[in-house]
Amino acid sequence: MAAPFDLALEALGWVGTAAFATAGALTAARKRMDPVGFLLVAGVTAFGGGALRDLLLGLPVAWLGRPDLAILAACFALAVFFVAPALQRRVALLLWADAAGMAVFAVLGAEVALRAGAAPWVAVLMGVMTASFGGLIRDVICGEIPLILRREIYATAAALGAGGFVALEAMGAGRTVAIATGATLAFLIRAAALGGGWSLPAYGGAAAERGEEP
Repeated sequence: MAAPFDLALEALGWVGTAAFATAGALTAARKRMDPVGFLLVAGVTAFGGGALRDLLLGLPVAWLGRPDLAILAACFALAVFFVAPALQRRVALLLWADAAGMAVFAVLGAEVALRAGAAPWVAVLMGVMTASFGGLIRDVICGEIPLILRREIYATAAALGAGGFVALEAMGAGRTVAIATGATLAFLIRAAALGGGWSLPAYGGAAAERGEEP
C-alpha cells in the first residue's frame, strides 16, 4: 500500500495535470480551435515538459505509461471546449492550481533526473523543464510569447524549488523532507508573485521606451 506522502504527491500530480491541460485548452479557446486542436494543445501543455526531459535523459517517456493521466487531460480539454467562457471567469482558481502543479512537477522532474544519474545542476534544469516547457511549446504552437520569456516569476520559482530539493538531497535530508521543502518553496514563491504582483525587471533602456530596436 502506498504511503500517505506518495498518495499526496499523486493527487497533486493529478491536480497539476488537470490545471496544465485546462490552461492549454483555454489557449486553444482564445485561438478558436476545433476539438482536435484543444486535445493537442492541452496534451502538449500537460506532458510536453516531462516528455522532453525523459527524451534528453534517455528514459522511456513517462506519460505513455500513464493512460489515466492522458485520459484526464483529454477529458479536461474536451470539457473546456464546451464551457470555456465559464472557466475564463475563474482564471484565478486556475492560476493557483497551476502553481501547485508547477511546484510538484519541478521537484519530481529534478528527482527523475537525479535517479537517472544526472549531475545536480542538470537535475535543476530538468525540474524547470518539466514544470515549464509544456507551456513554452504551447505558446510557440499558438503564436504567443512564451510565459517563461515574460516578466512572470514562474521558471524562477521552479528553479528555486528544484534547487532546494537537490540541495537537501545532497545533504541527506531524506526524500520526504527534500520533496516537501522544495515543492513548498516553489509554490510560496509563485504564490507571492501572484498575490503581490511581483515580476522580474524587463529591459527598459531609452530605445525600448521609444519602441525602437536596441
